[in-house]
Amino acid sequence: MLYNLLAPLGDDYIIFNLFRYLTFRGGAAVMTALLISFLIGPAMIQWLKTLQAGASNVREYLEDTHAHKAGTPSMGGLMILVSVTLSTLLWSDLTNPLVWYAVLVMVGYGALGFADDYLKVSKKNSKGLPGKLKLLGQFVIGGIATWGIMQALPADIETAVAIPFLKHFFINLGWFFIPWALLVMVGASNAVNLTD
Repeated sequence: MLYNLLAPLGDDYIIFNLFRYLTFRGGAAVMTALLISFLIGPAMIQWLKTLQAGASNVREYLEDTHAHKAGTPSMGGLMILVSVTLSTLLWSDLTNPLVWYAVLVMVGYGALGFADDYLKVSKKNSKGLPGKLKLLGQFVIGGIATWGIMQALPADIETAVAIPFLKHFFINLGWFFIPWALLVMVGASNAVNLTD
């Protein structure tokens, strides 16, 4: 939003040229997300603790090894999701459809995680959403985003993968791009939260 509002002023006021630099906006977005999490964190943690009073976030078959987790509030990802989403919307070029697909995946996967944790808390058990249903949701959200990304990119790179550190080197995956993108999205999501 700030990019769309302030970058055009860079022609008249040189200071606003900063908003045209992705590195500046990326750094500012990180700092903004951190600030938002510091501001909403204490209230959100307190709210989550009262919401989860009496609920157990420790699975029955892991009670011995995970007893130290008792009392730790679930749904902490909600604070991260709110902070990063607000910061992304504040500092990104909102006319870029790729930004919206990234937000879709982040909020969609976050909603699945919230639903999983909410069921654990409201039903007073540690099962949550069934694993197959979570995976199905991740594949559906990832599929929508993959289709949208392919539509938004120019035809010559819509199914290409950039190789890190090589500026103009792409590998065109063709239709294999679809399973590749889904594997990356679903795999990355589950790699950081496999125990759920």
